[in-house]
Amino acid sequence: MSDVLSPDAALTAEIERLKAAFPKTRELYREVCALLFFRHGITPTANRLYQLVRRGSMGTPTAVLGEFWAELREKSRVRIEHPDLPAELGAAAGELVATLWARAAASADAALDALRGEVEAQRAEARQAVAAARDELGRAESALEQRTAALLAAQVEIRELDKAQAEGHAQRQALEAELARIGAALAARDRELVEVREGFSRDLEKQREAAERAEDRLRASEKRALLEIDRERNAVTKLQKELDDATRRADRKDDDHRRALETMQAQLGDARHQAGVLQGRLDAVQAENVRLQAEMMTLREAEARARERQQSAGPAAVRKAPRPTRSSRAVPAAKPATRRKKAV
Repeated sequence: MSDVLSPDAALTAEIERLKAAFPKTRELYREVCALLFFRHGITPTANRLYQLVRRGSMGTPTAVLGEFWAELREKSRVRIEHPDLPAELGAAAGELVATLWARAAASADAALDALRGEVEAQRAEARQAVAAARDELGRAESALEQRTAALLAAQVEIRELDKAQAEGHAQRQALEAELARIGAALAARDRELVEVREGFSRDLEKQREAAERAEDRLRASEKRALLEIDRERNAVTKLQKELDDATRRADRKDDDHRRALETMQAQLGDARHQAGVLQGRLDAVQAENVRLQAEMMTLREAEARARERQQSAGPAAVRKAPRPTRSSRAVPAAKPATRRKKAV
């Protein structure tokens, strides 16, 4: 490679590749939103999107950007599910966890911005030493572009799969959470369910107390976070003295970022595989449930017919000798249905 591409030039090249890969305007704007936010750390705006893509009207990037933020908020929303947990308490707990996560993410973004500024300054001072390694960097960038293209293609496929599953998404969320709990402790769940119902009021009071303690811990955590920020600032001041090793640290950080990207891709594949396995198990459980319900209805109808035959044969049985008739023998046949129902 004759020269290292600047960030703007690299962004322009990636957008040109997206234009060739996505001829539809709305899909192209959605991919550019994901590229700016997830890869380059840039908050997309309607004007910036239109300046980069130059397709459609100004209303198109505005609408796509709104859908992008709505989808991002939906995926980042925290849901807390528990048997017999009130919806209001679950939503409040979810909002509390989401607030903690947002504050932690904001602190991490601030630290990341400071780190990015430091890395950019270090790269500006170390560009003269990078000239000898430009060829190797070019090969690494080519490999990274290929992996990025594969990741973007995987993300597009994942979004298409998510759209295909949108109709049953609301029901499957509860079923997936319950399926995870069943896989962990199926035998203990039935016993715990009785105890939870009997002590629901007591547990609710405990949860309120726990929420108050969690709020106190949150205040303490905020104080500790402020102290951590002060310590990080002092650490950043000390790191300014290590500018002589900037080039080697930058190279090592680039390698770590690449390995982290590969690890995240592997984890994403594993997670999708596990989701497929759980979906298969869920379909099998649903099919078995339908079969058992049909069998239960059949047994109930057989039991009802047996009872009717027993009632119609009752007067005749009184007049005759106490010999077991077919209707009287049909009554015990309904008992396995009851036992089968309990087993279900």
